[in-house]
Amino acid sequence: MNLHLTKPLAVIDLETTGLNPESDRIVEISVLLIALDGSRVSKTRRVNPGIPIPAEATAVHGIHDSDVAGEPRFAQLAAGFLDFLDGADLAGYNVRGFDLPLLAKEFERAGRPFSLEGRAVVDAMEIFKRKETRDLAGAYRFFCGKSRDDLHSADADVLACAEILEAQVARYDDLPREPAALDALFRPPWIDREGKFAWRGGEAVFNFGKRRGQTLKAVAAEDASYFQWMVGADFPEDAREIARRALRGEFPEPRDTPR
Repeated sequence: MNLHLTKPLAVIDLETTGLNPESDRIVEISVLLIALDGSRVSKTRRVNPGIPIPAEATAVHGIHDSDVAGEPRFAQLAAGFLDFLDGADLAGYNVRGFDLPLLAKEFERAGRPFSLEGRAVVDAMEIFKRKETRDLAGAYRFFCGKSRDDLHSADADVLACAEILEAQVARYDDLPREPAALDALFRPPWIDREGKFAWRGGEAVFNFGKRRGQTLKAVAAEDASYFQWMVGADFPEDAREIARRALRGEFPEPRDTPR
């Protein structure tokens, strides 16, 4: 092995109902445990999240509500996975920013706290981003196979960006060629232009703050003052207009997403 282990290394990946550790749940968990001698054993389980799986999450991992209807809840699996992870360092791809916070929250809900104390955390995405730069110069080298000494001047940057876009659609056969189709393919599921609100399972939800993950309809029914605060606060005008409409009982429909 190229890795020199002093403890077993547990490589973790979760498939979930979404990205919010506070409100989302695991639908599949897999752990690959690498022993000091390099031998490996894996443990993978599907999980009934107890909440509907949004269509946009299914589009990513392919798991439907019917696929997990007969599976155990995470609380029933928590003890077994805690034992499996006992004494191991941890690794994964975006594991620090996503998998571990959500996993820790699931263990907490199950009444079995999961501590990172004394464990190394190795995130392959962090190494990738550090070693393979994702700035304009790095993209120009990767897609165009050359460099420019005058990047970070505006005229050079726009020329490089245009060349990168041409190289990207040439490189990836599955990309559409039309700007409108590229916009639709890569646009985040935001309702307003800065992403204060987003779509989840066809419902408009908060995408920031203490109400993150909650539907606008639910917040309007429980705490309309939150929308009143937004209207008077320093938010972009399109987000404040959504808040004003919510106070009148009017909520976004998918066709209302700004272009």
